[in-house]
Amino acid sequence: MRVLVTGGAGFIGSNLVDRLLADGHEVRVVDDFSSGDRVNLTAAAEAGDRFAVHELDIRDPAVGELAAEFRPEVICHLAAQISVRKSVADPLHDARLNVEGTVSVLTAAQRVGTRKVVFASSVAVYGRPAVIPVPGDAATDPRSPYAASKLSGEVYLATFKALHGIDYTTLVLSNVYGPRQSPEGEAGVVAIFTDALLDGAPTVVYGDGGQTRDYIYVEDVVDGFARACGEAGGGGRFNLGTGLQTTDRDLHTLVAQAAGASDEPGFAPPRLGDLPAMAVDPAPALAGLGWRPRTDLATGLKHTVEWARQRRS
Repeated sequence: MRVLVTGGAGFIGSNLVDRLLADGHEVRVVDDFSSGDRVNLTAAAEAGDRFAVHELDIRDPAVGELAAEFRPEVICHLAAQISVRKSVADPLHDARLNVEGTVSVLTAAQRVGTRKVVFASSVAVYGRPAVIPVPGDAATDPRSPYAASKLSGEVYLATFKALHGIDYTTLVLSNVYGPRQSPEGEAGVVAIFTDALLDGAPTVVYGDGGQTRDYIYVEDVVDGFARACGEAGGGGRFNLGTGLQTTDRDLHTLVAQAAGASDEPGFAPPRLGDLPAMAVDPAPALAGLGWRPRTDLATGLKHTVEWARQRRS
Protein backbone atom coordinates (compact mmCIF):
# COMPACT_ATOMS: atom_id res chain seq x y z
CA MET A 1 0.00 0.00 0.00
CA ARG A 2 1.16 3.54 -0.75
CA VAL A 3 0.75 5.87 2.25
CA LEU A 4 1.43 9.61 2.48
CA VAL A 5 2.06 10.85 6.02
CA THR A 6 1.81 14.58 6.71
CA GLY A 7 3.79 15.67 9.75
CA GLY A 8 5.79 12.48 9.35
CA ALA A 9 8.97 13.87 10.94
CA GLY A 10 7.18 14.65 14.19
CA PHE A 11 6.86 12.64 17.38
CA ILE A 12 3.81 10.55 16.48
CA GLY A 13 4.26 10.81 12.72
CA SER A 14 7.78 9.38 12.65
CA ASN A 15 6.79 6.46 14.86
CA LEU A 16 3.91 5.82 12.45
CA VAL A 17 6.29 5.94 9.47
CA ASP A 18 8.47 3.27 11.09
CA ARG A 19 5.43 1.04 11.68
CA LEU A 20 4.13 1.43 8.12
CA LEU A 21 7.53 0.59 6.65
CA ALA A 22 7.88 -2.41 8.95
CA ASP A 23 4.49 -3.58 7.65
CA GLY A 24 5.88 -3.47 4.10
CA HIS A 25 4.19 -0.33 2.78
CA GLU A 26 5.61 2.45 0.60
CA VAL A 27 5.71 5.75 2.50
CA ARG A 28 6.16 9.39 1.56
CA VAL A 29 6.49 12.06 4.23
CA VAL A 30 5.46 15.70 3.94
CA ASP A 31 6.82 17.93 6.71
CA ASP A 32 7.91 21.57 6.85
CA PHE A 33 10.25 20.80 9.81
CA SER A 34 8.86 23.67 11.86
CA SER A 35 8.64 21.19 14.73
CA GLY A 36 9.58 17.83 13.17
CA ASP A 37 13.16 16.55 13.31
CA ARG A 38 15.09 14.81 10.52
CA VAL A 39 16.77 12.64 13.14
CA ASN A 40 13.39 11.00 13.73
CA LEU A 41 13.53 9.64 10.17
CA THR A 42 16.98 8.07 10.41
CA ALA A 43 15.65 4.53 10.66
CA ALA A 44 13.07 5.14 7.93
CA ALA A 45 15.79 6.17 5.48
CA GLU A 46 17.12 2.60 5.60
CA ALA A 47 14.00 1.45 3.71
CA GLY A 48 15.53 2.63 0.44
CA ASP A 49 13.17 3.49 -2.38
CA ARG A 50 10.13 2.53 -0.31
CA PHE A 51 10.60 5.81 1.59
CA ALA A 52 11.12 9.47 0.74
CA VAL A 53 10.67 12.75 2.57
CA HIS A 54 9.56 16.07 1.07
CA GLU A 55 10.11 19.34 2.89
CA LEU A 56 6.83 21.12 2.17
CA ASP A 57 4.13 23.16 3.88
CA ILE A 58 0.88 21.18 3.54
CA ARG A 59 -0.71 24.25 1.91
CA ASP A 60 1.90 24.29 -0.85
CA PRO A 61 0.51 23.34 -4.30
CA ALA A 62 3.53 21.05 -4.59
CA VAL A 63 1.75 18.68 -2.18
CA GLY A 64 -0.85 18.13 -4.89
CA GLU A 65 1.93 17.50 -7.41
CA LEU A 66 3.51 14.96 -5.08
CA ALA A 67 0.16 13.24 -4.61
CA ALA A 68 -0.35 13.10 -8.38
CA GLU A 69 3.05 11.43 -8.77
CA PHE A 70 2.86 9.05 -5.79
CA ARG A 71 -0.91 8.41 -5.95
CA PRO A 72 -1.31 7.45 -2.28
CA GLU A 73 -4.01 4.94 -1.44
CA VAL A 74 -4.16 6.37 2.09
CA ILE A 75 -3.15 9.72 3.59
CA CYS A 76 -2.45 9.89 7.33
CA HIS A 77 -2.89 13.55 8.17
CA LEU A 78 -1.01 14.51 11.34
CA ALA A 79 0.56 17.85 10.34
CA ALA A 80 -0.87 20.63 12.51
CA GLN A 81 -0.31 23.61 14.73
CA ILE A 82 -0.73 21.88 18.12
CA SER A 83 -0.28 24.63 20.72
CA VAL A 84 -3.50 25.72 22.44
CA ARG A 85 -1.83 28.83 23.79
CA LYS A 86 -0.50 29.83 20.38
CA SER A 87 -3.94 29.32 18.90
CA VAL A 88 -5.43 31.70 21.46
CA ALA A 89 -2.72 34.29 20.79
CA ASP A 90 -3.00 33.98 16.99
CA PRO A 91 -6.20 32.21 15.93
CA LEU A 92 -5.77 33.26 12.30
CA HIS A 93 -2.41 31.51 12.06
CA ASP A 94 -3.93 28.42 13.70
CA ALA A 95 -6.79 28.37 11.18
CA ARG A 96 -4.46 28.81 8.22
CA LEU A 97 -2.43 25.78 9.22
CA ASN A 98 -5.11 23.51 10.63
CA VAL A 99 -8.17 24.39 8.55
CA GLU A 100 -6.69 25.57 5.27
CA GLY A 101 -4.00 22.90 5.54
CA THR A 102 -6.55 20.12 6.01
CA VAL A 103 -8.63 21.35 3.07
CA SER A 104 -5.46 21.39 0.97
CA VAL A 105 -4.70 17.77 1.87
CA LEU A 106 -8.28 16.66 1.20
CA THR A 107 -8.30 18.45 -2.15
CA ALA A 108 -5.11 16.64 -3.17
CA ALA A 109 -6.66 13.35 -2.05
CA GLN A 110 -9.81 14.00 -4.09
CA ARG A 111 -7.89 14.87 -7.24
CA VAL A 112 -5.81 11.68 -7.27
CA GLY A 113 -8.47 9.24 -6.08
CA THR A 114 -7.06 8.49 -2.64
CA ARG A 115 -9.17 5.80 -0.98
CA LYS A 116 -9.00 7.01 2.61
CA VAL A 117 -7.76 9.81 4.87
CA VAL A 118 -6.90 9.02 8.50
CA PHE A 119 -7.08 12.20 10.57
CA ALA A 120 -5.47 12.97 13.93
CA SER A 121 -7.92 14.89 16.10
CA SER A 122 -7.65 15.82 19.78
CA VAL A 123 -9.51 15.43 23.07
CA ALA A 124 -9.59 19.23 23.06
CA VAL A 125 -12.73 19.00 20.88
CA TYR A 126 -14.64 17.73 23.94
CA GLY A 127 -14.00 20.87 26.02
CA ARG A 128 -15.06 20.22 29.61
CA PRO A 129 -16.84 16.87 29.31
CA ALA A 130 -19.84 16.02 31.46
CA VAL A 131 -18.84 12.34 31.69
CA ILE A 132 -15.39 10.80 32.17
CA PRO A 133 -14.21 8.62 30.52
CA VAL A 134 -15.58 10.54 27.55
CA PRO A 135 -17.73 8.22 25.39
CA GLY A 136 -17.16 8.05 21.65
CA ASP A 137 -20.48 9.74 20.91
CA ALA A 138 -19.99 12.60 23.38
CA ALA A 139 -20.98 16.10 22.31
CA THR A 140 -18.15 18.35 21.21
CA ASP A 141 -17.50 21.66 22.94
CA PRO A 142 -14.34 23.33 21.59
CA ARG A 143 -13.00 26.04 23.92
CA SER A 144 -9.93 27.19 22.03
CA PRO A 145 -9.17 28.06 18.41
CA TYR A 146 -7.03 24.91 18.28
CA ALA A 147 -9.97 22.75 19.33
CA ALA A 148 -12.22 24.55 16.86
CA SER A 149 -9.77 23.98 14.02
CA LYS A 150 -9.49 20.27 14.83
CA LEU A 151 -13.27 19.93 14.90
CA SER A 152 -13.43 21.82 11.61
CA GLY A 153 -11.10 19.21 10.12
CA GLU A 154 -13.53 16.49 11.17
CA VAL A 155 -16.41 18.34 9.49
CA TYR A 156 -14.42 18.72 6.27
CA LEU A 157 -13.68 14.99 6.23
CA ALA A 158 -17.40 14.23 6.28
CA THR A 159 -18.04 16.89 3.64
CA PHE A 160 -15.45 15.49 1.24
CA LYS A 161 -16.86 11.99 1.74
CA ALA A 162 -20.35 13.23 0.88
CA LEU A 163 -19.12 15.16 -2.18
CA HIS A 164 -16.36 12.94 -3.51
CA GLY A 165 -16.65 9.56 -1.80
CA ILE A 166 -13.31 9.74 0.05
CA ASP A 167 -13.44 7.41 3.02
CA TYR A 168 -12.00 8.61 6.34
CA THR A 169 -11.37 7.67 9.93
CA THR A 170 -10.94 10.24 12.71
CA LEU A 171 -8.75 9.26 15.66
CA VAL A 172 -9.21 11.38 18.77
CA LEU A 173 -5.93 11.22 20.66
CA SER A 174 -5.62 11.53 24.41
CA ASN A 175 -2.27 12.45 26.02
CA VAL A 176 0.29 10.63 23.88
CA TYR A 177 3.78 10.01 25.29
CA GLY A 178 6.84 8.00 24.38
CA PRO A 179 10.17 8.08 22.52
CA ARG A 180 10.87 11.12 20.30
CA GLN A 181 8.54 13.45 22.16
CA SER A 182 10.23 16.80 22.68
CA PRO A 183 10.30 18.49 26.10
CA GLU A 184 10.38 21.91 24.46
CA GLY A 185 7.48 24.35 24.31
CA GLU A 186 4.01 22.94 25.04
CA ALA A 187 5.30 19.40 25.06
CA GLY A 188 3.76 16.53 26.96
CA VAL A 189 4.42 16.51 30.66
CA VAL A 190 6.01 13.05 30.46
CA ALA A 191 8.80 14.38 28.24
CA ILE A 192 9.23 17.42 30.47
CA PHE A 193 9.45 15.36 33.67
CA THR A 194 11.73 12.76 32.05
CA ASP A 195 14.33 15.23 30.78
CA ALA A 196 14.36 17.26 33.99
CA LEU A 197 14.69 14.24 36.26
CA LEU A 198 17.46 12.68 34.17
CA ASP A 199 19.31 16.01 34.16
CA GLY A 200 18.83 16.59 37.88
CA ALA A 201 16.87 19.75 37.14
CA PRO A 202 13.86 21.04 39.13
CA THR A 203 10.38 19.83 38.22
CA VAL A 204 7.08 21.63 38.73
CA VAL A 205 3.58 20.33 39.42
CA TYR A 206 0.78 22.85 38.98
CA GLY A 207 -1.93 23.29 41.59
CA ASP A 208 -2.20 20.51 44.15
CA GLY A 209 -1.19 17.83 41.65
CA GLY A 210 -4.71 16.40 41.51
CA GLN A 211 -5.36 17.23 37.86
CA THR A 212 -5.78 14.03 35.83
CA ARG A 213 -5.00 12.95 32.28
CA ASP A 214 -5.28 9.79 30.19
CA TYR A 215 -1.77 8.77 29.04
CA ILE A 216 -1.47 6.56 25.96
CA TYR A 217 1.84 5.13 24.71
CA VAL A 218 2.85 6.19 21.20
CA GLU A 219 3.22 2.63 19.87
CA ASP A 220 -0.39 1.94 20.82
CA VAL A 221 -1.51 5.10 19.00
CA VAL A 222 0.50 4.10 15.94
CA ASP A 223 -1.23 0.71 16.00
CA GLY A 224 -4.56 2.54 15.82
CA PHE A 225 -3.44 4.48 12.75
CA ALA A 226 -2.13 1.32 11.08
CA ARG A 227 -5.47 -0.43 11.63
CA ALA A 228 -7.41 2.59 10.36
CA CYS A 229 -5.44 2.54 7.10
CA GLY A 230 -7.36 -0.58 6.13
CA GLU A 231 -11.07 -1.00 5.49
CA ALA A 232 -12.08 -0.87 9.16
CA GLY A 233 -13.53 2.21 10.78
CA GLY A 234 -14.69 3.94 7.62
CA GLY A 235 -16.59 7.15 8.37
CA GLY A 236 -16.04 6.75 12.12
CA ARG A 237 -14.37 8.67 14.92
CA PHE A 238 -12.64 6.71 17.65
CA ASN A 239 -11.02 7.65 20.94
CA LEU A 240 -7.46 6.38 21.35
CA GLY A 241 -6.80 6.39 25.06
CA THR A 242 -6.80 4.06 28.04
CA GLY A 243 -9.87 5.30 29.88
CA LEU A 244 -7.70 5.59 33.01
CA GLN A 245 -6.99 8.80 34.90
CA THR A 246 -3.54 9.53 36.35
CA THR A 247 -2.93 12.57 38.52
CA ASP A 248 -0.02 14.90 37.81
CA ARG A 249 1.45 14.06 41.20
CA ASP A 250 1.23 10.30 40.63
CA LEU A 251 2.73 10.70 37.16
CA HIS A 252 5.72 12.50 38.67
CA THR A 253 6.22 9.60 41.07
CA LEU A 254 6.08 7.04 38.26
CA VAL A 255 8.54 8.95 36.05
CA ALA A 256 10.89 9.45 39.02
CA GLN A 257 10.81 5.72 39.72
CA ALA A 258 11.56 4.89 36.08
CA ALA A 259 14.41 7.39 36.06
CA GLY A 260 15.79 6.40 39.47
CA ALA A 261 15.44 10.02 40.57
CA SER A 262 14.12 11.85 43.63
CA ASP A 263 10.36 12.32 43.73
CA GLU A 264 10.35 15.88 45.07
CA PRO A 265 8.66 18.28 42.65
CA GLY A 266 8.09 21.93 43.29
CA PHE A 267 4.56 23.30 43.20
CA ALA A 268 3.19 26.31 41.35
CA PRO A 269 -0.27 27.93 41.10
CA PRO A 270 -2.75 26.27 38.75
CA ARG A 271 -2.57 27.40 35.13
CA LEU A 272 -5.55 29.29 33.77
CA GLY A 273 -7.68 27.15 31.48
CA ASP A 274 -6.25 23.76 32.44
CA LEU A 275 -8.91 21.03 32.64
CA PRO A 276 -9.27 19.40 36.05
CA ALA A 277 -9.74 15.92 34.56
CA MET A 278 -9.72 14.03 31.26
CA ALA A 279 -9.90 10.45 30.07
CA VAL A 280 -11.56 8.88 27.04
CA ASP A 281 -13.45 5.63 26.57
CA PRO A 282 -11.58 3.42 24.07
CA ALA A 283 -14.31 0.75 23.83
CA PRO A 284 -15.69 1.91 20.42
CA ALA A 285 -12.20 1.54 18.92
CA LEU A 286 -12.21 -2.13 19.89
CA ALA A 287 -15.51 -2.65 18.09
CA GLY A 288 -14.66 -0.48 15.07
CA LEU A 289 -10.94 -1.07 14.58
CA GLY A 290 -10.12 -4.12 16.66
CA TRP A 291 -7.85 -1.79 18.66
CA ARG A 292 -7.11 -1.67 22.35
CA PRO A 293 -4.37 -0.05 24.45
CA ARG A 294 -1.76 -2.67 25.26
CA THR A 295 1.00 -0.79 27.10
CA ASP A 296 0.51 -0.03 30.78
CA LEU A 297 1.82 3.30 32.02
CA ALA A 298 4.74 1.91 34.06
CA THR A 299 6.01 -0.10 31.07
CA GLY A 300 5.60 2.80 28.67
CA LEU A 301 7.44 5.14 31.01
CA LYS A 302 10.27 2.62 31.35
CA HIS A 303 10.70 2.53 27.55
CA THR A 304 10.49 6.32 27.35
CA VAL A 305 13.16 6.85 29.99
CA GLU A 306 15.42 4.25 28.34
CA TRP A 307 15.13 6.10 25.03
CA ALA A 308 15.89 9.43 26.70
CA ARG A 309 18.99 7.93 28.36
CA GLN A 310 20.24 6.48 25.08
CA ARG A 311 19.78 9.86 23.40
CA ARG A 312 22.19 11.33 25.94
CA SER A 313 24.90 8.70 25.40
